[in-house]
Amino acid sequence: MRKLVSRILPQGDTRNAQGNTARPQGGAFARKGSEITLGPCNRWSGSRSAFALALAPLALSACAGGPEPVSLVDSAPAQRAWVAQCEDWDEWDKPGPPFRIYGDTYYVGTCGITAILVAGADGHTLIDSGTDKGADAVLANIRALGFFPQDVKTLLTSHEHFDHVGGMAKLQAATGARIVTTAAAAAVLRSGKPGADDPQATSDHPPFAPVTGPMTILTRATMQRFAGREFTPIFTPGHTPGALSWRWRDCEGTDCQSIVYADSLNPISADGYRFSDNPRLIAAMRRGLRDLARVDCEIVLAPHPAAALMRDRLSGTSPLVNRSGCRNYATTASARLDARLAAERKGG
Repeated sequence: MRKLVSRILPQGDTRNAQGNTARPQGGAFARKGSEITLGPCNRWSGSRSAFALALAPLALSACAGGPEPVSLVDSAPAQRAWVAQCEDWDEWDKPGPPFRIYGDTYYVGTCGITAILVAGADGHTLIDSGTDKGADAVLANIRALGFFPQDVKTLLTSHEHFDHVGGMAKLQAATGARIVTTAAAAAVLRSGKPGADDPQATSDHPPFAPVTGPMTILTRATMQRFAGREFTPIFTPGHTPGALSWRWRDCEGTDCQSIVYADSLNPISADGYRFSDNPRLIAAMRRGLRDLARVDCEIVLAPHPAAALMRDRLSGTSPLVNRSGCRNYATTASARLDARLAAERKGG
């Protein structure tokens, strides 16, 4: 595989205090003076050196048909841009700018639906697709960061609903990547329709393009290695039978954090469905909640960004790094499940 050229370091020192290569925001570029500034996608500004001109095809290809490229140097401007453009519980297919979350972990989803790119020298891992239409925004955001979609080697899933995996067939076609998921989710991906045992099976979810490419089915919650990086699945059924959460570590210099993409875990359903009539699903959901609450977790993310208070954390109202994040998330989900079961006992 070709060497990745998506993150170009500024001229001058390229090492931080720990001697590690600096970790810029991926993509095409920012800052005046000795560094390159890319203005609107139809023009260059700042330095026009041979080095800058040599990079022009990459930068312009990142612009074509997608959002304007983001800064290589500082993740804060791109994070602020997302906060300015997106609202809590925003529209699922509304495009939003990509940004670096931490280390080599990037947000590439829409305003209303999360997709996460974890970049690596041996290839990238992408979690969730959004809807079929949302997948176009995800691909555009990957390119805007300066990465190549065909360097995505693995596609991971959270839960098997059309708003989160409806674009998987499109992403697999664009990347050639293998999908890694559960047996229940794989059946939905192959059919493009919700499973009969899904609490929302009769909620009139629209069908989506079935996946026809390669898939790996997980049977145990053991560490997996994708493109040289370690990911640990957490089985968290309940919102759907095949739902997964994922944990990995990422670093900035010598400062490393445990990142968890925690599934929705929301006990909502179609009319007439009763969770209390499905004790095995309830037991599995509680096991998943316990596992999620206990996992080493410093940055929690979620399939709907508002569920993890993304705007508050990017704007500084709440901390991005919070060792209690997963425990708080699981506690909130447990309380929702308890409330749902109590309502069902009362005939609700």
